[in-house]
Amino acid sequence: MCGILAIIGRGKEEQLFGELSKRMTHRGPDESDLHVTEKGHILSHERLSIIDLHSGKQPIQGTKTTYMVHNGEIYNHQELRDGVLKDHTFRTKSDSEVIVHLYEEFGYDFCNMLDGDWAFVVVDGDDFIAGRDPMGVKPLYYGLDERGRIYFSSEMKPIADQCKTFSTFPPGHYYTAKTGFVKYYKPEYEDFLKADQELDLELIRETLTEATRKRLMSDVPIGVLLSGGLDSSLTSAIACRLLAESGKKLQSFSIGLNADAPDTAAARKVAEYLGTEHHEIHFTVEEGIEILEKLIWHLETYDVTSVRASTPMYFLSKAITDLGVKVVLSGEGADEIFGGYLYFRNAPSAEDFQKETIERVQKLFTADLLRADKSTMAHGLETRVPFLDKAFLNVSIRIKAEEKMHKTYDGKEKYILRKAFDTPDNPYLPEEVLWRQKEQFSDGVGYNWIDQLIEYCATQVTDEQLAGAAAEFPYNSPTTKEAYFYRSIFNKYYPQISAAQTVRKWIPKWQENLDPSGRANAAHVRADIGIAKTGVVV
Repeated sequence: MCGILAIIGRGKEEQLFGELSKRMTHRGPDESDLHVTEKGHILSHERLSIIDLHSGKQPIQGTKTTYMVHNGEIYNHQELRDGVLKDHTFRTKSDSEVIVHLYEEFGYDFCNMLDGDWAFVVVDGDDFIAGRDPMGVKPLYYGLDERGRIYFSSEMKPIADQCKTFSTFPPGHYYTAKTGFVKYYKPEYEDFLKADQELDLELIRETLTEATRKRLMSDVPIGVLLSGGLDSSLTSAIACRLLAESGKKLQSFSIGLNADAPDTAAARKVAEYLGTEHHEIHFTVEEGIEILEKLIWHLETYDVTSVRASTPMYFLSKAITDLGVKVVLSGEGADEIFGGYLYFRNAPSAEDFQKETIERVQKLFTADLLRADKSTMAHGLETRVPFLDKAFLNVSIRIKAEEKMHKTYDGKEKYILRKAFDTPDNPYLPEEVLWRQKEQFSDGVGYNWIDQLIEYCATQVTDEQLAGAAAEFPYNSPTTKEAYFYRSIFNKYYPQISAAQTVRKWIPKWQENLDPSGRANAAHVRADIGIAKTGVVV
């Protein structure tokens, strides 16, 4: 994982471009490189070296005058080298290099050949193509300045004050000057009527295992974010088994306000069961509040859920990189795929349930994936998400919605995922963890975190300020003091209307209390009707 920046168009000063790229140096602390093409276009790369540590520097040159920068991992790069690209000469062992050769071989039509998580820009004379992975695991923004130059960047920071307009690059698309945006990723599951597959627990287990195996590809140490919830615990259990095949031991990492926090205690139990090398990190509410401004600068969002959940992940990421680990697996995506959030139990029908899972998966790049990337990359840590593997998505989303609905199995969320790994002869997890109720990450680190955060924000915002929020912030106006506080910080660093428009709100459906905390749902074992009494959180 890295940070990439490209400007298509002549006249930008090389020194200024380098300074813009350095705004993302946290994404790639290992190396920084820049190239100006013969036509005056500029590409730069802030590198976090994961694959091919010694010769994988970027931009990477193709056979002739083609250059490419890439952020992410291509898990099938060796298969491509040995197959459709076998006649090409490679300069490096980097997984990234296959992108430039695929362009040389197939023109624009190659994104569906890539299996991985990525954002890239290829420049060939005055021609170019930019693309983003199917789910938006890796971030990418694009913009246009007053001279008509086109910018592509891993984060908003380098381009927000350079472009007259900018936006989020849509996942599953590529862009060229000749075609505009082209949607290359068109899975069958996007049609809710295609949720017609019979339940196959073994297939769920096999495809998730293979998705995890791919994501263990690395030339550096790898770990797992272990919250103690179902999704991260399953990821940890699978990774442990796969690494054991080569005699390796998994490092696991958890965080909470203290040793008794719900997630911390559960993670400890899972780590002991699996035999991981476990690291437990604690933070205080005061420490979390202290870094909010810096955190929102990194996150580039004012979404309440993202800020709440990113704070513990920010602290955990620093601790992980301090221990020399550069790559971690994480459990994002499972709740969206299987309808794991507690509000899903209130879905009016199977059709509504299925539509909501699809929409949540499609919008992951605006919330959980943004948080997972930017709160970890703030410290140069790469996050990989097995649940969002294309093959696993094709299997899991198309399972009949009735099999995922909570009421089908006495109110138990994600029942079929749990059952797929409930193997009595060779248990993946302790029973009390495998069947534990969903805790959203910001709750699981300790309930006091959100409660005291809301209280603190209330002391920082007056009633008059909140009353004038719609006039001050006419787009996506905040309606609680917590939301107003985050929006004010965001606006300090990203005052452009284009910046505000990149943010999407995470709000649960089908429940009276619209606070995004899982405890706001009446089904939670510790439901808290006191959360967000003031109304909708935005």
